Amino acid sequence: MTETAKNAGRGTRRWVHTVTTVSTAPPAGLFTRDARTIARVLASPRVSPRGITSGFRMLLFFINRAGHGLSARRRAELLRAKRLMQEMIARQHGAPGR
Repeated sequence: MTETAKNAGRGTRRWVHTVTTVSTAPPAGLFTRDARTIARVLASPRVSPRGITSGFRMLLFFINRAGHGLSARRRAELLRAKRLMQEMIARQHGAPGR
């Protein structure tokens, strides 16, 4: 039996649990806040020193990894934060907003 076949039945531990960035990690509990706060904090240089797109990727990573575990209300709020950040990026790059 191969290593992959042995671990195929296990669904409790995922590689994503070990992905952390200490230097630019968002504050604890940030993703439970309102959309404007999430977008503002993730766009800040303290959390995203390489630019707003870095914070945008953190948000996408969280949305994608949370998956089915998100309630409809929480998912909607995170998607609102995503739209706000897309508008911020568009303004930053001089493109017209939607």
